[in-house]
Amino acid sequence: MPISKGVVVVVDPATTGGALAVEVSKRGYEVIALWTDECAGMEDHVNQETAAWKESKGYFCELKERPTIEDTAAYVVKLSGGKPPLAIMCGAESGVKVCDKLTEFLKMRGNTTANGMENRRDKMVQQNAVKKTGVRAVRGLDGKVWEGEIEEFVDSEPFPIVVKPVESAGSEGVKLVRTKEEAQAHFHLLMNSQRMIGASDAAVCIQEFLKGTEYVVDQVSKDGYHKTMMVWQYDKRPRNGSQFVYFGMVPVNPQSKTAQWLIQYTRCALDAIHFKNGPSHSEIMMTAQGPCLVEINCRCHGGNGAWMPLASALTGGYNQVTASIDCYLDDAAWNELPSAPAYPFKGSGCNIMFVSYVDGKVVSCPGYEEIKNFKSYVHVDEDISPGDSISKTIDLFTSTGQCILSHPDPAVVEADVKRIRHLENSNKMFIVEGVTADERASIASERTSTVRPSMVDRMQEQHATAELMAAQIEYDAKVAEEKKKSTVLAAGAAAAVGTLGAALLMVKK
Repeated sequence: MPISKGVVVVVDPATTGGALAVEVSKRGYEVIALWTDECAGMEDHVNQETAAWKESKGYFCELKERPTIEDTAAYVVKLSGGKPPLAIMCGAESGVKVCDKLTEFLKMRGNTTANGMENRRDKMVQQNAVKKTGVRAVRGLDGKVWEGEIEEFVDSEPFPIVVKPVESAGSEGVKLVRTKEEAQAHFHLLMNSQRMIGASDAAVCIQEFLKGTEYVVDQVSKDGYHKTMMVWQYDKRPRNGSQFVYFGMVPVNPQSKTAQWLIQYTRCALDAIHFKNGPSHSEIMMTAQGPCLVEINCRCHGGNGAWMPLASALTGGYNQVTASIDCYLDDAAWNELPSAPAYPFKGSGCNIMFVSYVDGKVVSCPGYEEIKNFKSYVHVDEDISPGDSISKTIDLFTSTGQCILSHPDPAVVEADVKRIRHLENSNKMFIVEGVTADERASIASERTSTVRPSMVDRMQEQHATAELMAAQIEYDAKVAEEKKKSTVLAAGAAAAVGTLGAALLMVKK
């Protein structure tokens, strides 16, 4: 197969990483897929466009991680024609560590493993780094043994608390527990079970439960300069025994005071973990005391990239995936990107994730076809086909698909969202073998009686932040001043982190 512009390596091109590989290919580059050991079994977890691309054009070649980073690097160079590839980019969460080590070894654009960042995926590594800057970080502890510090922390912390893997994706393994016994049981479950993403012997993290509204800040960084691609508000609800089921996300005005506070906090957090190059996807809780980091994912926003067409419509043509490619391969295009998207957006819409309330074998999928007739319909991921088995949704991996809705009239989008929730609640999204019409009606009634508080209720929780927002103007001035003072190189960046941390601490107080 002839090489056109050159070779680009994508480490673990699963989920949105697959969409990243397709976009790189569209720009005329050949793509090498480097699969890590941690991604085993997830290679086909991609959207429909990526699956079709793999069947038609596909990868220049695919290779598996070697026993050492030296061996892996040598193999990559060999397959790239005897010289390093033009870029090495991280596709999925499982590829972060290998991508960092590989780019560092080959002296390519990437992120250092020095300064305690051998595993920046580790959520406690992230929290401890942020805490050192003086800004708000979550109270927590990680470990592999229940007895001792972990048990003592649980005894000292008010319930509920969060128990989760230090390395995970898609809310996998995350549980809100309300008793010590429940915490201990889930701790041992995580320590003794094989998770879909992450090492099976990784530590478990115990954290305070952050009450507030959860946001996502998607950024792309180049040489330590961070540009915001989009700010989203998550819609996560307790369902099917899980406290963190994704129902979707909506875009937020990136120029609002809340978004600006979130953006500056996130950039400070990225500096704290020495993240300088590539895409990042940070989850931040806006509490009554201000923003607090949940976790930083050092790759593109997940969800198979279903949000990409919506993000492009909102910005007028670009999204986090395209900007990531610009960062590595197109300096001119990168320089044209704004620090944050302009507002008002060029369109409106939301990303809806489907929730199943039943287990069983699917007979048909009438919901998909109905959604395609909505006025606001843009795209639907038909992840389920007749003959497939589905289970109750408890995380992203058990979601039964998602769709993008967009329309000039927000009321049209809202009405279509309600129609989707009705399909789910009545179990008419899918006809499942053995589930009768009466049973569907019974489940729908149960869903209605246990519905989560409305968005208005959740926004009331955020009311306490109003007084703190008055400090935003002062904070923004401090940020601007620090940018003037800081130098391009590491010494100036390090000084900025410390001062930004102090500034955010003042805002918090």
